[in-house]
Amino acid sequence: MTVRTSGDSGTTLRIRVQPKSSSNRLIVDNAGHVRIAVTAPPADGAANRAVCVLIAKCLGLAKSNVCVKSGLRSRDKVIHVHGVGEDEAMRRLAAH
Repeated sequence: MTVRTSGDSGTTLRIRVQPKSSSNRLIVDNAGHVRIAVTAPPADGAANRAVCVLIAKCLGLAKSNVCVKSGLRSRDKVIHVHGVGEDEAMRRLAAH
């Protein structure tokens, strides 16, 4: 999934998540799709929290700057990131 919108308050990312993976990792392919694998299970929001923590770490932001806007029970999620623009977010994510 790709970065879709940006604004003064931050950037919105569309991502695909794989819970219960063997390791935490973030992959940005050549088309700009962001895929995230987390070791946390999808129960009780653990995978959603792990996704926010991983994105915040990759972007160098506080985890409170990252939240799931939609897709709480889906593998496809929309994530809002405060404090970084679209170009900078993609640059930082691709560098990780």
